[in-house]
Amino acid sequence: MSQSQPQVQYRDDYQPPHYWIDTLDLDIQLHDSATEVVAISRVRRNGEHNEPLVLDGEQLELLSVSINGVETTQYEQGEGSLVLPQVPQEFVLTIKNRINPAANTALEGLYKSGNAYCTQCEAQGFRRITYYLDRPDVLARFTTRITADAITCPYLLSNGNRVGQGVLDDGRHWVQWQDPFPKPAYLFALVAGDFDVLRDRYTTHSGREVTLEIFVDKGNLHRAGHAMDSLKASMRWDEQRCNLEYDLDIYMIVAVDFFNMGAMENKGLNVFNAKFVLADAQTATDDDYLDVERVIGHEYFHNWTGNRVTCRDWFQLSLKEGLTVFRDQEFSSDLGSRTVNRIHNVRILRGPQFAEDAGPMAHPIRPDAVIEMNNFYTLTVYEKGAEVIRMLHTLLGEQAFQAGLALYLQRHDGQAATCDDFVAAMSEASGRDLTRFKRWYGQSGTPVLTVRDDYDAATGRYTLRVTQHTPPTRDQPEKLPLHIPLSLALYTGQGEPLPLMMNGRSVDSVLDVLEREQEFVFEQVPSRPVPALLQGFSAPVKLDYPYSDEQLSLLARASLDEFVRWDAVQMLVNETVRRNVELCRRGEPLVLPRSLLDVFRCTLEDDNLDRALKAEMLTLPDLASLLELFEQVDIEQLAEVRRHLARELAEALMPAWQQAFDDNLTPEYRIDHHDMARRSLKNTALGYLALTGAEQAVAGQYDGADNMTDTLGALRAAVRGELGCRHAMLADFEQKWRHDGLVLDNWFRLQATAPGADTLHRVRELMGHPTFSLTNPNRVRALIGAFSQGNPVQFHRLDGAGYDLLVEVLEQLNRSNPQVASRLLTPLIQFRRLDDARQALIRARLQRLMALPDLSRDLFEKISKALD
Repeated sequence: MSQSQPQVQYRDDYQPPHYWIDTLDLDIQLHDSATEVVAISRVRRNGEHNEPLVLDGEQLELLSVSINGVETTQYEQGEGSLVLPQVPQEFVLTIKNRINPAANTALEGLYKSGNAYCTQCEAQGFRRITYYLDRPDVLARFTTRITADAITCPYLLSNGNRVGQGVLDDGRHWVQWQDPFPKPAYLFALVAGDFDVLRDRYTTHSGREVTLEIFVDKGNLHRAGHAMDSLKASMRWDEQRCNLEYDLDIYMIVAVDFFNMGAMENKGLNVFNAKFVLADAQTATDDDYLDVERVIGHEYFHNWTGNRVTCRDWFQLSLKEGLTVFRDQEFSSDLGSRTVNRIHNVRILRGPQFAEDAGPMAHPIRPDAVIEMNNFYTLTVYEKGAEVIRMLHTLLGEQAFQAGLALYLQRHDGQAATCDDFVAAMSEASGRDLTRFKRWYGQSGTPVLTVRDDYDAATGRYTLRVTQHTPPTRDQPEKLPLHIPLSLALYTGQGEPLPLMMNGRSVDSVLDVLEREQEFVFEQVPSRPVPALLQGFSAPVKLDYPYSDEQLSLLARASLDEFVRWDAVQMLVNETVRRNVELCRRGEPLVLPRSLLDVFRCTLEDDNLDRALKAEMLTLPDLASLLELFEQVDIEQLAEVRRHLARELAEALMPAWQQAFDDNLTPEYRIDHHDMARRSLKNTALGYLALTGAEQAVAGQYDGADNMTDTLGALRAAVRGELGCRHAMLADFEQKWRHDGLVLDNWFRLQATAPGADTLHRVRELMGHPTFSLTNPNRVRALIGAFSQGNPVQFHRLDGAGYDLLVEVLEQLNRSNPQVASRLLTPLIQFRRLDDARQALIRARLQRLMALPDLSRDLFEKISKALD
């Protein structure tokens, strides 16, 4: 690296700022390559000290510095800082600087997205706009005046309420915004450009009239309606479920094409990746509709859990993100299928999140040390963080949880809080001691819950022995026992539920596992029961219990907990995979057990089962989840086992798949959960039919589809089934949709994840497609990300060519967009479960990256940990 080695920052080193900024007045004159920013801050010293004022700033051209209206040269410009050694107790600081939005390929700070200006300031992007105390515990009231060309930028947007506007003589115009709520700089937003606008209104439960506006690229107005409906549903849900009301006169959403993340919750002005705003039947799948609803909800819910109460420092990121992910999960579950939503959440945990826990970047949901904060916008912080909140909800119950949330928000409104503050409010409101539970915030890794049982027929006593163990991780070799809520039920051999009795009284279904080893004795059990363990996935752990195939088959048919029914099928599949991988190692024929075949058949024939749940139960785990079953495995053997099982199930149940396909045709496209469930089951069945060579059915659906869900369902089946018709279908799709980047991303993604041996060659060809660009994060994720993370067999080729492709891309993105590069790197650093030959190939590529003279902090942190 050309610079000195990046320094580690530690959570325990947190100190309050030496100075506060109470107000910030911004005057921003927008020009593509020479935007001028005037920032006027009211600054005051925090306590008695003589420390200098050190402001953050990157890639800024400083023009002048004034204190109380008098220009000064008494400052020092360092690498990423502006230091004023002697300043008054309280003063007005005026800084003038220039920036170049058009050259900002990192998409942090102020940059150009197509013809529009927009910002992304989380986590540390505001320092690319002006010199400032760019840390989340400095909260100021912002006033923003934006001036730009009136023709190219008729809309000038920022946080808060519009308080002034005017037209200038030179063809430019201005708008002034004022945010009445103090906020950290990372929540600042600015958007300027020309858009189509969808407008609506919402009346809050107290009678406040709120203007709603969604800004989209010209010609896309017809695709914004679902986003507006989702926004109003989010506002209504937050009032009804959490008694939280919106607090400004206007709420705006802007959809942009170039965005590193999914969306950003800037106060009153959410900036979104267009992928999570635009949707209609012709261009969006059912999953896209649900994603729009979920992400719109997530960013709106941040208004209270993230904006009104923010985080004291970035180590507390899960305080706002884990909590808000839990809230958006509950929102989606209340509006749709709770079980199916839960299954989707758990799939993410058991696949990529568990892999993160076992990899070199393992960290608690509240990390202890970071080099580059952008690297900690992780599944651990978001998804596992949400699981920690869910466990609190499970332990406390809805009423006490809501009381704790209300206390937390009331106590810390307008403040920068910590995870400890949140748990303290929950403990106080519920009267529960959560001391042991707080270990979830500071301990990394995935706990393993080992359960063994005994039954005494003479006394009718059934004993569960529960042991918890968290394997050591790179950051923490020693682990402490956690507070794990274990939800369970007991069933007879005929599938009848049994009452839970302990010490002569009825007990709750949730057991408090607190120690390394515990026993739970149930009484009045008439026969040896079948336990349904970890109902609803009550804790983010791996379960070790020696279920027999017969027990799992019973739970798949009879459990009253629908998640358990799905999970029982997953465990049957997992055990089948384990056995067949061993057969594959020995060179013996692979076997599809009768128990698994019967469960699939019974599931297909069960008319009482929700179709969406049925589709989930009939979907095999992906390779990422299956990898977590092994300490080390040959990925080609694992993929061969999965392919074999899929084809055997397809052939053995072909009439049932055909029946499921025929029974779930929908005469017209409607966005309701009943029809979505039918399409989900129909396309699951079509995927299996494709494995039997049912080319006519697949091509027929593609040709007759009146919606993107069925179009892509057919195209996906053709590609994954390697049907001959796939080439003509792919060419037709590209011809129809090459003008629409978001839709064409599906085309890139399908080809990048195709199972054929020529996929790598095809990916290299697609990098030359006219619509592909390394400057557009959506295109990069759709092609390069999908190949490296969604096609493990072709990416992990033994010749190393898949690794070479990714390294070439990373070398370019390291200079232009380190954030995207860092996220693409993940499959190269999670190599622990691969065979020795592949591990050696990956290490060589990581060492090549480590030798780059300009290696970014983003990549340095991950690569150095992987090579350690």
